[in-house]
Amino acid sequence: MSFLKPLAVLLASVAMTAAASAAPEVGKPAPDFSATDSKGRTVKLSDYRGKTVVLEWTNDGCPYVQKHYSTNNIQSLQKDAAAKGIVWLSVISSAPGEQGAVSGAEADKLSETRGAAPAAVLLDAEGKVGRLYDARTTPHMFIVNGDGTLVYMGGIDDKPTVIPSDVKAARNYVRAALDDLAAGKPVATPVTRPYGCSVKYKHS
Repeated sequence: MSFLKPLAVLLASVAMTAAASAAPEVGKPAPDFSATDSKGRTVKLSDYRGKTVVLEWTNDGCPYVQKHYSTNNIQSLQKDAAAKGIVWLSVISSAPGEQGAVSGAEADKLSETRGAAPAAVLLDAEGKVGRLYDARTTPHMFIVNGDGTLVYMGGIDDKPTVIPSDVKAARNYVRAALDDLAAGKPVATPVTRPYGCSVKYKHS
């Protein structure tokens, strides 16, 4: 029986590793987080309990992100969401020196020049929030309902290109999901494949 103790330790280690790296799942509680925004404020997901929250991973140097901002696609979504009381949080997980990394002032300037209207831009230079959500691309979209449940994760639409003219013909998954929630219905397409540039995480 001497082998049982090492086996138990091994299984416990495997379980802890799995828990630490577990990706979020639709239908399960969205991972709570605390992050600093571009204005130096602390933002917690749990602060918005009772409201729908959209998380948008972004990187202004990424051609896929540029496609959606140059066509006003994301700004339109942000403004429509704000009008409905939905909280839109843009998240920048680029490490310092990597594409898309900006200071708080630079992030605010970007929002101003692009006409963007997020509730806040979170600066996640250490990649803690990004890795918590297993964010892999920019853009990569997540929607959390008022109960704190993750109800959508994936791409912004079904046209994985950098061609701006594709936006008009695309099926916008985020808008469709928000419409479903507004109608009191489950999100019809809760998981899709994200596309875009890789998130420029800090190397460990």
